[in-house]
Amino acid sequence: MSASDPVADMLTKVRNAVAVRHEKVDVPTSKLKLEIVKILKTEGYIKNFKKVQEEGKNVIRIFLKYDVKNNPVIHGLKRISTPGRRVYSGFKDLPRVYNGYGTLIVSTSAGVTTGKKATEKMVGGELICTVW
Repeated sequence: MSASDPVADMLTKVRNAVAVRHEKVDVPTSKLKLEIVKILKTEGYIKNFKKVQEEGKNVIRIFLKYDVKNNPVIHGLKRISTPGRRVYSGFKDLPRVYNGYGTLIVSTSAGVTTGKKATEKMVGGELICTVW
């Protein structure tokens, strides 16, 4: 399956898997997706992830995280920059997600990072997505 926006497809697969309380979800691998998943892990939105080869294709297996009442930790995922409409921001103008409770993921010249770390490093870049 060819996709025009693979990152949005990954976010949609995670969003759908969380909605039906799946334990894990597989997404096709790429460097950008792997960096996004690493940020989700460090920020505590997912349990874990690993790269696996399934039927000759490399995939990222994402293990989703739920609280003690089986409510998902990820409440929402939103794609900001799309292939048809790129959205860039300087470090001074990076938006806050739910007054600091969410996470902004930014692709900067220093790599893919969170909005807070981009502000600390004083680098702006392309706004990829928000997670809350």
